[in-house]
Amino acid sequence: MVAREERWNETFERARLDAYFGRIATRFAPQERPASFLITHLLPERPAFVRGVASVTDLRAVLPKPKSVQAEARRQVEADGHACDRLTRETFADSERAVRYVEARAAGRPVVLLDVGGYFTPALDALCDRFSGRILGVVEDTENGHKRYANLAKPPCPVVSVARSPLKEPEDFLVGQSVVFSTEALMRSRGDILHGRTALVIGFGKLGSSIARLLHAKGVRVTVYDIDPVRRTQALSQGFTVARDHATGLKDAGLVLCATGSLALRGEDFPRLRNGAYVATVTSSEDELELNGLPDVYERAHIGEHVTRYLTTGHYFYLLNGGNAVNFLHGASVGPFIFLVQAEILAASAMLARGELDPGMHEISPTDRAAIAATWLDYFN
Repeated sequence: MVAREERWNETFERARLDAYFGRIATRFAPQERPASFLITHLLPERPAFVRGVASVTDLRAVLPKPKSVQAEARRQVEADGHACDRLTRETFADSERAVRYVEARAAGRPVVLLDVGGYFTPALDALCDRFSGRILGVVEDTENGHKRYANLAKPPCPVVSVARSPLKEPEDFLVGQSVVFSTEALMRSRGDILHGRTALVIGFGKLGSSIARLLHAKGVRVTVYDIDPVRRTQALSQGFTVARDHATGLKDAGLVLCATGSLALRGEDFPRLRNGAYVATVTSSEDELELNGLPDVYERAHIGEHVTRYLTTGHYFYLLNGGNAVNFLHGASVGPFIFLVQAEILAASAMLARGELDPGMHEISPTDRAAIAATWLDYFN
């Protein structure tokens, strides 16, 4: 009886999600569907979003982010008939290789690139210049990726960013909650707790500020460091201690949470960590941590599930989840709020499909965001 009820619930949820994305697609679907390549986390709720992408574009391949692939989600995506190709940073670091890959999947087609973290940036000029079809543009989901595209000297195509959308704010807050939850869960597995600790939060953007406030609410003494002096003043105005530099903040922190989306800790920073400190990140280790720069004298030992101890004479610290996003250990769920952002990605894809945007950074209109929010409320309120 229980198993049958669970199957019924799963069937209902799939039908509701498909109906929701169907309404979004009906509103925003372009007259002609471009080909698309989708970089995404393959988490349990993601197959419905993939089907949504396939309803407004001709989805040529899904490229799952390698540290966040749930086996059942991948099986569902492939069962729906979508190719799942291997993704690494090197995939698009080599321009020739990138052009060959897109040619093999979508030669001569208009193409939309759906990104999470700026993976396409190194090859974008070559793709726009040498691909036999036409790159209509990129949709970027993250603040890290937004910065990478915005830092291009002259973007060769339109980039529609959802990273700073008001519809993403609930997700950012809830991701902060999941990061704090997973960090504490791993610490508790070793008999440690958050309460009474000192913590350094590196990066005071939307995620970092959320994490800092949540840690403070749990009785943690929080210090903040950000390379941006404006953000340091914001942290100070909200009652946090602000470190003058990395070294000062690291000296006393029993927990270091990295939320920059870029390089937070270099090799020479790790020996400055307080003995017994825990280190966790909100993104992949290749973005946040220069682990290959760590002095060779450190020995690594797995001392618990997803906890690695780095030890040398007179010094040791703990790294959570191998330096990858700690919240993915517990599903990284933000509930139905993620569907707001995913719907905006579909709307941005349709916006690019019309081929009317100039090269540079863009956002969808407030009118379209209001329509997405109203539709979401109909289904999930």
